[in-house]
Amino acid sequence: MKQSKVPTRFSQAAPFACVLALLAAPAHAAEGGGAWDLFIQAANLALLFAVLIYFGRKPIQAFFADRRSQIKKDLDEAAKLLEAAETRYADWQRKLIDLDRETDKIRAQGVRHAEEDAAQILSDAQAAAERIHRDAEAAVEQELRRAQAELRAEAVTLAAELAERILREKLVDSDRDRLLDEFIVRVEPSARGGAN
Repeated sequence: MKQSKVPTRFSQAAPFACVLALLAAPAHAAEGGGAWDLFIQAANLALLFAVLIYFGRKPIQAFFADRRSQIKKDLDEAAKLLEAAETRYADWQRKLIDLDRETDKIRAQGVRHAEEDAAQILSDAQAAAERIHRDAEAAVEQELRRAQAELRAEAVTLAAELAERILREKLVDSDRDRLLDEFIVRVEPSARGGAN
């Protein structure tokens, strides 16, 4: 059975009676009553709490309900922010790991390129050294041939001078006449052949 929401006369008169009791209590306390005063004060206190509960229950409940919903809303928002922060943190962790991998990859590529460049430079240097060596050998060979040719020419000159000197010293007039005759005999047929 449902209770009716229409206030009864008693519930309408109760607050009025409480206010009257509160106003009457100080007047009665002035007369000096002892235990009766204590009872009245306790009744006043109980009545005050009843009035506060009766009239303040809904605003207090509304306040705490609003506060609870606000706290729940704040907690939900904090949970979402925490989840977003954890997601961002995980993303940054992945990015850091990827960055470390990329750094290692770049470092390895740099080392590989440096080794390749060093090998190329060494190869080029060896090729240049071989070329210089070949050029030097060719230059030495050429210089040696030139020196040999000069030595031969000088030797021929010296031999001719020596032969001339020997011939002058040892050649007598009869040998000169004989050589001259032999020369004429050799030259005369060639001069005749050329005249024809």
